[in-house]
Amino acid sequence: MAEDAGQVRNDELDPQQEALRRAALAQIRQYPDPVLRMRAGEVELFDQDLARLVERMLQLMSDANGAGLAANQVGVLRRVFVFYPEAESEPIAVVNPVVAERGEEMVVDAEGCLSMQGVQVPVERAISLQVEGRDPDGNELSLELTDLGARIAQHELDHLDGVLILERTTEEARKEALGVLRPRAMLTPG
Repeated sequence: MAEDAGQVRNDELDPQQEALRRAALAQIRQYPDPVLRMRAGEVELFDQDLARLVERMLQLMSDANGAGLAANQVGVLRRVFVFYPEAESEPIAVVNPVVAERGEEMVVDAEGCLSMQGVQVPVERAISLQVEGRDPDGNELSLELTDLGARIAQHELDHLDGVLILERTTEEARKEALGVLRPRAMLTPG
């Protein structure tokens, strides 16, 4: 996996991979879809529906060449996200995630988002993070994350709370990003 922040990896793609990426992105909600601003609800049932949701999200994230994906981004308001905790790790799913501890050291880096194609903005995030939750089978999960993994998890946690990187960046970067996003939003059918 390439070293990128937020949800977007910048790996070089061949034409077939690029076609797969575009097909996956067509299934991911795009700004200004209202579901992206909604808070996801707690998962109560660890059942086949949840397992199918997680599998779909993992596949879409992989096909879209993403580093993370929250359930809101596929139109499901459940507290679930999938991500790569480290650059070379297998992706994992976290259900009902909560921040148990956030490091004090912060860093600003560029972040992209699968729901805002063509946008990268500077976002300040904690360098380290402990996230607790459950896996898709309902087992307890505790993750000690640093650097890119911590950044991605914070990005996904924001999504589950209906917060976008537009709210986490500078006024100047927000205006520039909206300049990229608005023309597309106006051309998108109802």
